[in-house]
Amino acid sequence: MREERGQIAGDIIIYDPWNLWGSVGGKVTVVQNGKLYVRGAIYGDLIVEYGGRVHVFGNISGNIYVHKGAKLIHSGVLGGDAINEGGRLFIDETATVMGKVKTIEGDTTDKRKPAKD
Repeated sequence: MREERGQIAGDIIIYDPWNLWGSVGGKVTVVQNGKLYVRGAIYGDLIVEYGGRVHVFGNISGNIYVHKGAKLIHSGVLGGDAINEGGRLFIDETATVMGKVKTIEGDTTDKRKPAKD
């Protein structure tokens, strides 16, 4: 598994196992056979395509997109929206989503407690 602890400028594509402790200053796309553990920060969108797997422990400042055949577990902080477009999206009870959780297709599980009015 590749470990990245530094800063990456610009967009990247993940196609093998990664453990991100650092930060990415752009969009991150995870494609088939790609596995990403985000323990640092992504300053852009996170897109998980068919066959991609992601677990977010850190921070995402943009939106998350989960496509058909993809899986994402969110346990960190998301500044934008979590959009399920046909994959499996699981939001842990410890997660924070500043935007909305939208399910167009697929299986979305949200374990967070509902906000009190």
